[in-house]
Amino acid sequence: MTALPRIMVAPNGARLTRADHPALPVSVPQIVDCALECQTAGADGLHAHVRDADQHHVLDAGLYRELLDELARRAPGLYVQITTEAVGRYSAAEQRALVRAVRPRAVSVALREITTEPDARLTRDFFAFCQEAGIAVQHILYDPADVQRLGALVADGTIAREGLAVLLVLGRYAQGQVSAPADLEAPLAALRGLGLPVDWAVCAFGPQETDCLIRAAALGGKMRIGFENNRINSDGRIAPSNAARVQELVARLATAEERIS
Repeated sequence: MTALPRIMVAPNGARLTRADHPALPVSVPQIVDCALECQTAGADGLHAHVRDADQHHVLDAGLYRELLDELARRAPGLYVQITTEAVGRYSAAEQRALVRAVRPRAVSVALREITTEPDARLTRDFFAFCQEAGIAVQHILYDPADVQRLGALVADGTIAREGLAVLLVLGRYAQGQVSAPADLEAPLAALRGLGLPVDWAVCAFGPQETDCLIRAAALGGKMRIGFENNRINSDGRIAPSNAARVQELVARLATAEERIS
């Protein structure tokens, strides 16, 4: 399986619209243009949500194929990951059906959503399909309990040890949905406690997003940044674009690396 990109941009997510920020991309052309801008700024991956004509999050195979085709044509070197996020709207069966229909290079799956299926064999078959099809799955984990659940599913063979990748989400259920670098300690300790080879990344909410990602990088992790989680720069100002968020992170990383050297 292909390793996670060092910096993945998540430019829109499932809940925000252009009413929340005029530069939030919702149409396929807007997402492609945003991806190119972020790639120029230093991102090497895209976490993609597609939207319908009313800007609603949809698990639409046709829209995803259109987006993936356009990105393959215009940004051939970019790692592109689609999402299966349920947003309280889609079932585990619909999430699995999307992945089978699209067969993307990479997909993110919230572990607590995909394992709601009463028949555990369906979950096992889904992950086996992804493994056989060469689809890189990034498991979205919200807390140490999710980490332990992942360990149990690897132990019983539902999820393969090979190519194991996760996203540690900091502050999703915190007061005010605001993250801090210290929020990484508990989930990362739980993840390392599994004793598994894991390619891991972090995303965070609020104005300390960049600080959280710099901390993750210092500990050997990768980073996901963008308007899905935060639209505020470290100075407290609203970022003009997703590319600006990437630029801030790249600049901070360069400064941190200079200090180390």
